Amino acid sequence: MRFRTAPPGRGEPPNAEDAPGWVTGAIPDGWFIERPEIVIDRDEIIIWGRLAEPELGADATDADRAAARAGRINQFREDTREARMRVARQIEYRYQRKVAWGVRAGDTNELFTHLAAPVMTRLRQPERQILDTLVDAGVARSRSEALAWCVKLVGQHSDQWLTDLRQAMTKVDELRKQGPAAG
Repeated sequence: MRFRTAPPGRGEPPNAEDAPGWVTGAIPDGWFIERPEIVIDRDEIIIWGRLAEPELGADATDADRAAARAGRINQFREDTREARMRVARQIEYRYQRKVAWGVRAGDTNELFTHLAAPVMTRLRQPERQILDTLVDAGVARSRSEALAWCVKLVGQHSDQWLTDLRQAMTKVDELRKQGPAAG
């Protein structure tokens, strides 16, 4: 069965609350050793799966383990390419979001081709000066790259706060759906 890309819509893409279950059901059995992690935003769905750790002898070095994991990830990517593309087309049609795949083997994570969405913002001079300093210092090649660097840095240093905020937003959404109790 062929799936076409959904026509571009206006506003928000369709609700994806059921996406983790749907995506998990669409993935062929045996690909991953545990249930995949599905990360969703307005633009993209990322499917993270864990691969079995390569079997190495007790005398294996850290470099051996890193090379074995890289080989395992590469082989998975090549062996499943067509099937992953087929599943991704179905997901993209159903949820009107791009799909990316990522795999984990041990402590190695690799995210395959994924979306880089443009974000427009207006900044006042003090904020622009921060970005220009990063560009002038060679930390970034452009204001856009400097802003992306800042966002990554904030994400790394405020991970728990962002997790708590997302959980609170989820609770607000649940309460909003329930509505006030009829008296």
